[in-house]
Amino acid sequence: MVSGLVFITIQLLRSVKNDSNHIQDSIISKIVSTPDSVMDVLKNTCFDCHSNNTIYPWYSNVQPIGWLIARHIRKGREELNFSEFGSYTPRRQLSKLTGIANSISDGIMPLSSYKLMHKNSILSTYEKEQLIKWAQQARDSLSVKN
Repeated sequence: MVSGLVFITIQLLRSVKNDSNHIQDSIISKIVSTPDSVMDVLKNTCFDCHSNNTIYPWYSNVQPIGWLIARHIRKGREELNFSEFGSYTPRRQLSKLTGIANSISDGIMPLSSYKLMHKNSILSTYEKEQLIKWAQQARDSLSVKN
């Protein structure tokens, strides 16, 4: 009885949602050349945790799962936020692009726990190669500018 009451009560304690549909001037596609095919992959596999626009699954409305998801998203955005990429220093932009390529080639990203629940986030070999090549080219183009 008490545990049921506690479960119902915690449902009232919601996290702030990360769901801005506003396209910011600092989004990565406005900073570096990003083909639509690459942007589609980023949106489908990366943006939920690494942008200001998360598409939440139904279970994010069930606490404490919602709190864990909110924490995960907050940490992901602290590490890399594609929506605010243009606000990074040139050095940090270069570092993040290198990190993107390395994380994908090393199989670190997308996270295994995310892929478990989001089957569409599993990158094909072609998508991995496409993202790595794009990140390296974007890094090279920024290096020339700076």
